[in-house]
Amino acid sequence: MTIRPALPTGLYVITSTALCETPQRLRDGVRAAIRGGAALVQYRDKTATPTERLRRAQQLQADCAAAGVPLIINDDVALALTVGAAGVHIGRSDGEVADVRARLGDPAWLGVTCGDDLARAAAARRAGADYVAFGRLYPSRTKPDAPPAGLCTLTAAGALGCPVCAIGGLRPPHVAEVAAAGAHLFAVVDGVFGAPDIEAAARAYCIELATYNHGSPRV
Repeated sequence: MTIRPALPTGLYVITSTALCETPQRLRDGVRAAIRGGAALVQYRDKTATPTERLRRAQQLQADCAAAGVPLIINDDVALALTVGAAGVHIGRSDGEVADVRARLGDPAWLGVTCGDDLARAAAARRAGADYVAFGRLYPSRTKPDAPPAGLCTLTAAGALGCPVCAIGGLRPPHVAEVAAAGAHLFAVVDGVFGAPDIEAAARAYCIELATYNHGSPRV
């Protein structure tokens, strides 16, 4: 059995077709986020055609691989396998975790959205999830109607023995309390890709995280 490598921790940027309207803006935005210190990139696209998504995923995979940053594909195992992405992230309605894990194989990573549901997270972990995501933690422009999740859920999820991802309305001032609650990954959409300077926005999160960890920001 192949052992999957350890997941990186830190800023986890998730693309948005509403904020990166063209393929070039998408590519430029991801490159800028990586320069700003993003440790993980997720390509999420619910509107493009399969051909367009393949082309964009290939470009992002090439850019991420060149920078040494893993690319995760949202809800598309076939696409992830085709482009050689590092893994897949699925939501509540994107299929059974065990089935996705079986299709994905090793050594790819699998992340699962869990809302505020620790039982779902525990079940996902047993079924093969490598990390679990909770949110929204704060008011979110990307998903304003998503049910809220509490910081206490992040803390309780530490017992699952896998990286915990926080998502939903995160801004740089939130980083310290979210990290203190037990998050390893800080998933951001609008806070990075909705900013006029994507690189600077990404770096602001990384600086806050480095300050919390008493280290130096990745630049």
